[in-house]
Order: sequence, then structure tokens, then C-alpha cells
Amino acid sequence: MTTTDSAGKWNKIYAKSEDKEVRAAEVLSNNLHLLPATGKALDLACGLGGNALALAESGLETYAWDISKQAIDKLRLYSDQKNISLQLETRDVSASPPLPDTFDIIVVSRFLDRTLIPQIIDALRQNGLIYYQTFIKDKTEDVGPRNPAYRLDANELLNFFQSLQILHYREEGRQGNVELGYRNEAMLIGRNSEPHE
Repeated sequence: MTTTDSAGKWNKIYAKSEDKEVRAAEVLSNNLHLLPATGKALDLACGLGGNALALAESGLETYAWDISKQAIDKLRLYSDQKNISLQLETRDVSASPPLPDTFDIIVVSRFLDRTLIPQIIDALRQNGLIYYQTFIKDKTEDVGPRNPAYRLDANELLNFFQSLQILHYREEGRQGNVELGYRNEAMLIGRNSEPHE
């Protein structure tokens, strides 16, 4: 799919989305206490920007990028109404990933481009954190993408970030009582404890 096709697809989806209050991903909302007091944060492939809003409200200089102009326009309107400062950009993150050593925090939720993982790691400053949450193949409900290429295999997210210090990891799938716990997605928080060469 070309950038234009992908942008068109997501613009249609966000044009139809209801104007309801957006929320941060659970990996971020349940772990805000790990954020630094100051720093530069990125909500990568931000969609309607729940993560970006939470980051900005936590006092971070926050950037939000998405391929969908519709999503960015809705986020701009919402953030203006709430008087929340965000640096917004319509951007194909796969074609234009973040530059090395530029962010203290990067949040990715419900987006998977495996080829971007090394660039995401490189974009973290020393002691920077990655918050990542997305869909897994070992699901208990029919939610998320139908194409298995956009779902994680068991421990795949953990393996992607093995060079980082793992502060939090959760992936339950269909293990045990599926009526309890957090299913259908894996989540990870990793810290870049190594200085860049």
C-alpha cells in the first residue's frame, strides 16, 4: 500500500470516528509514574492522540505524528479546546521515522511496523523510555486487525526491545481464566540505559 493509499484509508476511518473523549493506552495511563518530570515526548502514529494528551498533561514537550490529516485535525481541535500544547504533524512515520537521539519518551499504541523498531530504539535519548502496546495473535476476542501480519507472535514485542532494560512487560493471551486480566494486546516499557556511540 502506498503512502497516499494508507493516508486515504485512515482519513476515511477518522472522518467517521465519533467525537468522543480519547484515552491513553493502558501501558501509559497505568504507568505515568515512570515518566520524567521534564523532557521531549513523541506519540508515534498517534491516531486521535490520547497518549499525546496524557504526555502533555504530565508536563512533557509533546509531539504527535500520524499519517491521517483527519486525525491530526481532530487532535488539534481537541487540544486547542482543552488549552493543551502539542506539536502536531501529518507524517508517514514509516517513511520518515524519528531521528536518532531525539526523544526522552516514545509511545506507540495499536500500530505495528516491524521495520521501524531499530529506528525507534535509536531515537531514544540515554535513559529514554519506550511505552509500546499493540495486538497479539493469541487473542481471546475479535478485536484489532484481521491481518495477522499486524499482530505480534508470542514474546515478539519483548524480543524487539531486548537491548533495553525492561521495566514492564505483560502478554497474557489465552493463558488461564480469560475472563480476568488483560488480553488481546502485549505491552512493554523499556529504558535505553546505554549511551549512543
